[in-house]
Amino acid sequence: MKRGMGVRENVLRPCKHAVLAGGLLANRAEVVRSRMIPYQWQALNDLVPGVEPSHALANLRIAAGEQSGEFRGMVFQDSDVAKWLEAVAYSLAVHPDPELEARADAVIDLVARAQQPDGYLNSYYTIVEPQNRWTNLADNHELYCAGHFIEAAVAYYEATGKDRLLQVVCKLVDHIDSLFGPEEGKKRGYPGHEEIELALIKLYRVTGNKRHLRLAQFFVEERGKQPHYFAQEARARGLDKPTHWGKFAYAYSQAHLPIREQETPEGHAVRAMYFFTAVADLAQETGDAELFQVCDTLWQSTVQRHMYLTGGIGSQSYGEGFTTDYDLPASRAYAETCAAIGLFFWGHRMLQLNPDRKYADVMERALYNGILSGMSWEGDRFFYVNPLEVDPAVCASRQDHEHVKPTRQGWFTCACCPPNLARLLASVHHYLYSQSRDGLYVHFFAESTVEFQVGKTRARLSQHTDYPWDGHVELKLAVEQPAQFSLYVRLPGWCKQADVQVNGEALSQQEIILSQGYLVLTREWQDGDEVELDFALPVEVVFAHPKVRDAAGRIALQRGPVVYCLEEVDNGPDLHALVLAAEPDFQVETDPKLPVPVIKARGYRLEAASDDLYSTAAPRKVPAVIKAVPYFSWDNRRPGAMQVWIRSELAP
Repeated sequence: MKRGMGVRENVLRPCKHAVLAGGLLANRAEVVRSRMIPYQWQALNDLVPGVEPSHALANLRIAAGEQSGEFRGMVFQDSDVAKWLEAVAYSLAVHPDPELEARADAVIDLVARAQQPDGYLNSYYTIVEPQNRWTNLADNHELYCAGHFIEAAVAYYEATGKDRLLQVVCKLVDHIDSLFGPEEGKKRGYPGHEEIELALIKLYRVTGNKRHLRLAQFFVEERGKQPHYFAQEARARGLDKPTHWGKFAYAYSQAHLPIREQETPEGHAVRAMYFFTAVADLAQETGDAELFQVCDTLWQSTVQRHMYLTGGIGSQSYGEGFTTDYDLPASRAYAETCAAIGLFFWGHRMLQLNPDRKYADVMERALYNGILSGMSWEGDRFFYVNPLEVDPAVCASRQDHEHVKPTRQGWFTCACCPPNLARLLASVHHYLYSQSRDGLYVHFFAESTVEFQVGKTRARLSQHTDYPWDGHVELKLAVEQPAQFSLYVRLPGWCKQADVQVNGEALSQQEIILSQGYLVLTREWQDGDEVELDFALPVEVVFAHPKVRDAAGRIALQRGPVVYCLEEVDNGPDLHALVLAAEPDFQVETDPKLPVPVIKARGYRLEAASDDLYSTAAPRKVPAVIKAVPYFSWDNRRPGAMQVWIRSELAP
């Protein structure tokens, strides 16, 4: 494809006004509203006993001259406040809460007071190094924090109509735009940690100000060009080279090549996901087909050779990033929660550009596994790292496992994941549906309603389902008058059998029309028309590519989009000694101690034939019932070992 061919003609528009009405996603969103947002407010105010202090709001008060003291926390501590505000905005849009809104308004007023007269906004530099603003873009996150404040401002404006924070960030962006760009006398720099690029495009979509789009485009296109900006700014600080990149060099921040020359995901996984999300956004706004093709190439490399079964990405702790193809260790996995969230964001942008279920399938995998695993059932404890195998004794003993925590934590020194979870799950209804020129796309399945318009006809679709635990989905339409349009319903890639009925009549194979994995139903719809889908939900045995070393000779269990794992609390210690039988006789049942379906299967445990460390005698096979629970639900009872990849007689 050539630049400028125009990818905008078929772009979808997300339906942000969908409403969740029940089921797992509604439950998680409600936990965010009722538990996580209040808990994180306490954390931001250092009121949670026994966890790492945040000091984030105190930093802003010091920057505003309203409190004495020293800056504490990471250089990007402001971003925790911004993400909390964004989550609050999404919550208020669905559940008005005058007390919460007043609290958010007070925080916004504090942010405004911390802003400097020239528009600059960053508590670290205002307190610690006011003379060194914009001198270390590679390491110190000024543009990253600005991006999160922009995202919060857009969300809050759309939710409440209040533009106080929007005015703050527009002033901040004016300041940034006066300093950065291709013009003579401006800095040709870009952020070490991407974020502002996608935020500026969100801002542009609200303000219509072309300068916001041009600045985003500059940051995207300038990245990786020579002479390298990070080297130039390091020399200006008296250094021979940037200090942060380790053996990754500029690839750590995806600045090793201009974006149009990149073909594989490199470096820090979260940075890469935010960057690629912005590139997809830019492709949409500019109609640049070449940029879309670059994104699609990077997507294929990421999900086909660098992604865990759970949707986790970024397999090593060093640099929190990517390694080589198929290097996906289970017990040493990093798989940061934020990286899975970033993959979800990127997939959603790609889905709007090209409605192909391959993007939605990955989004769904990440959501129900590597994202939901990041929070406890109660919403007050969190995983930063999401391995596929955990042994608490190994985590406590081995240096190369010190990043793996065998139980969720209350907060973190670098607390990016909890507020990131909150802002995604509070807005998860934004991702269920998209509007096209000729109808509605149903990407995901959840008890919900959505209003949309085709031509001059207003319509509402109600979805009834207990997905992902049950494969039955009912879609009911309410239309003002009969109208011709199309419903595009994703048939999930994991599903091998789907039955479809329209108004009680089954569709024949000849009547089933598919477009890139979406069922296309085009007709004149009447008020009260119904579509019923039944997705078969057997327990599936999953094999990894033979090049994935830690999964060789093992299998995983999956039901629908949900990956399962073994826990010590159900199966005893030494999970690696359990072997699934060749005829496992899977049974799905409800466990009274867990609010989710569990899987039971026949198998056996290997026990030593002698006390010798090594022996020619084969281990004994002791029959055992193997119990598996959804991966995202592990560590919600008591700490212990966990394992996704299971030994099995079914494995070659």
